[in-house]
Amino acid sequence: MRILIGDDHVLFREGLRRLLEQLKDGSDFQEASNFNELLDMAAAGETYDLVLTDLRMPGWPGFEGIAMLRERQPDAKVVVVSASEAHGDVRDALERGAAGYIPKSSSVKIMLSALDLIFSGGVYVPPTVLRESVSEPETRSMPPSDPALEQLLTQRQREVLERLREGKSNKQIAHELGLSEGTVKIHMTAIFKSLGVRNRTQAAMAFPQS
Repeated sequence: MRILIGDDHVLFREGLRRLLEQLKDGSDFQEASNFNELLDMAAAGETYDLVLTDLRMPGWPGFEGIAMLRERQPDAKVVVVSASEAHGDVRDALERGAAGYIPKSSSVKIMLSALDLIFSGGVYVPPTVLRESVSEPETRSMPPSDPALEQLLTQRQREVLERLREGKSNKQIAHELGLSEGTVKIHMTAIFKSLGVRNRTQAAMAFPQS
């Protein structure tokens, strides 16, 4: 796995590299200390599987920087790792195409779980941000109540949705519920259709947690 890390703090880059070595042995790392350097490395012709970027590092052009990285590395997962946990920052990053947003305050276990989810095809959103989002009427696709949720989804689908909201991958959900990953995917498709959403993030934001 080829990984590109952009952060202006040397100690954090080193810590992140050691953490990522737990994800996959033999990974190849490249590091940048500012956005211009990160962008140059992304455009140098090498193909990366994962690009991790901090926000507001030297040279940071705003959230368009994420789109610029994705343009240069279309096959890579671009993930924000930031000290900011502001809802607006998370929203803007995801809208520009980030595959996830991991707060620097996250534990090692959460970071590894988030990356596992991202490589499973999901989008990682911090649970605290999801809780804030569903409490704001303008971010909810509909104003549901528990009875409405019960009418839209089966018991099993609600169990899948609950674990989706916790940021768990299809593999983790399947293990906890005693299902195959294929069955979980079928439930996901049904949940998206019933809630009128297109992806995991929208589904997680559509209903408040019980």
